[in-house]
Amino acid sequence: MKKYNILLLAAAVITQFSCNKTSLEPKIYSNLTSQNAFLTKSDAIAAVNAVYARLKGPAVGDNFDYWTVRHFALTDLTTDVGHCSYAGDPGQLSQVQWNSANGLIAEDYKQIYKLVANANNAIYNISAMNSITAAQKSQFLAELKFLRAIAYSDLTDSWGPVILNTEKDIANPDYKAQTPPSPVADVDALMIGDLQNASTVLPADYTQSDIYTSNDVGRATKGAAMFLLAKIYLREHQWQKAADLTKQVMDLGIYQLYPSYSGLFKESNTWCSENIFSVLSDANVNGTELLNHFGPLSHPVLTDRWQYYAVTWDFYNSYGDEDDRKKMFFTQYQGVDGLTHKQAPSQGATAPDGVLYMPDVATMKYADPNGANSYYDGHSVDVLRYADVLLSRAEALNELGGPTAEAVSLVNQVKGRSHAKLLVQGNLTQATFRDALLQERGWELYYEGKRRADLKRFGKYDVIVNAYLKRIGQTNTVQLPRDEYFPYPLNQVNINPNLNNAGRQQ
Repeated sequence: MKKYNILLLAAAVITQFSCNKTSLEPKIYSNLTSQNAFLTKSDAIAAVNAVYARLKGPAVGDNFDYWTVRHFALTDLTTDVGHCSYAGDPGQLSQVQWNSANGLIAEDYKQIYKLVANANNAIYNISAMNSITAAQKSQFLAELKFLRAIAYSDLTDSWGPVILNTEKDIANPDYKAQTPPSPVADVDALMIGDLQNASTVLPADYTQSDIYTSNDVGRATKGAAMFLLAKIYLREHQWQKAADLTKQVMDLGIYQLYPSYSGLFKESNTWCSENIFSVLSDANVNGTELLNHFGPLSHPVLTDRWQYYAVTWDFYNSYGDEDDRKKMFFTQYQGVDGLTHKQAPSQGATAPDGVLYMPDVATMKYADPNGANSYYDGHSVDVLRYADVLLSRAEALNELGGPTAEAVSLVNQVKGRSHAKLLVQGNLTQATFRDALLQERGWELYYEGKRRADLKRFGKYDVIVNAYLKRIGQTNTVQLPRDEYFPYPLNQVNINPNLNNAGRQQ
């Protein structure tokens, strides 16, 4: 395994078919069975790596699912931050007018559950192995349960109660069962137990691993398990536990903010000390399509891009001019179509000849103009990073005791990195600091899979999104509790009627 990339390898079923005039029956040369699989450490590593691969998509060369594109449709397009000017499924989400037949909702649900299924299968089979040491087994199981926890965290953020499958369902599967969804509290309990265990087993890093051959920076670590657990406690409003865990992550002493925000997201910066857990790519081996989906339309440098996932002008204009993060957008350029692409001076303004007023603005976060201009790109996607640790601890401290000096300092560390205007403790109350925290999380973490969950956790999803829709002249569409969770995909409801969408937007 190379330092900057987890090999996306899985044990493969290799079949070759031979046919002649007398028989069309396939001749099977190799097949995985309980007798020839999960026998060696290499088998176990391949199974674990296959679960990491599920964070990216269905197959190498087609990586645009889950954490490397489509998940952002649910987490950001459905808020005040993300925008898509295309029709169909993404446009529906962008206008906050989705339904149970939305293809992006269905695809995200499917891909996340594929990770759960792969993790459960690997946990079940590795648990039974007697050819590896106890330490190796503990390591593999901790990685797998961490990955499963990411999946269930995303599932419950999006759909609330969901079907809870574990390795226990592998031994005696009932493929026709129409299992009812489990309460979020039950899913949380599984994740909390798994992550508590993982945080005691996983190493802080892999520099001295006797299981893997190099510093596998893309693997689950102690810090990643602790911070994911802290995120669950934040969602549950268990502020003290979240504050304690984020402090423990900080005290590991191995994470720090990258010097510049723009440098953090450059394609060449695959891994740095701000990364806690990220989905890694290599454009030449297993690249993603982030650049295609986020890149600007008709751009002279990044050509043939789609601007599928863009940012609202409303959100862009909320940055202070001094903030380096405001420079991370394609706000004006001469397009290959001969038009000057730019922001309209006012809503509804008619563009003069030679000008195109863009309905939204593309971000450089996953469209590095200095990176490779290839179809597949090598951008990392940060699932967990250190800036979020600082902001999360500040949030927990504020809920426990208001805007303390430490809490304000934590936010100002993040602001200071981008030369943004700093907060002044004496000007803040608990309520105004809470609002500042939510705004800061948007500025810092947009299109990192956090926005919708943040808005809900702060109790502002309907307030902020409806206010945005009103400002741009659209109808307020967010209604709570109806829109707290997405509807279960229609194709899943047709299979399992226990996935009841009553009370959800359908």
